[in-house]
Amino acid sequence: MTDLAPSNAFLIAGIVFITIAVIGQSKLGFIEINPGCFGRFLALFIGISSLLYALGLLNLSAGTIDLLRTSLIEQIRQSISSINELLQGS
Repeated sequence: MTDLAPSNAFLIAGIVFITIAVIGQSKLGFIEINPGCFGRFLALFIGISSLLYALGLLNLSAGTIDLLRTSLIEQIRQSISSINELLQGS
């Protein structure tokens, strides 16, 4: 039973965030939700990530996070070097 609790929490959070992303500006009782463009995009991203995690399709382990971090650092280094080449060339 305890294995389902985090999955259910991510499932509910995913549904809520996707609902916010789709509906956008709405009024729920005394609460007014107006996320704006970036907020709707962020809610969509968080909602999809939560649903994928709840379904077990998104497995974030320490090895995956380290791989993503090293890949991101390498892409940033390549971008900085190419920007430096462009700036020095002109």
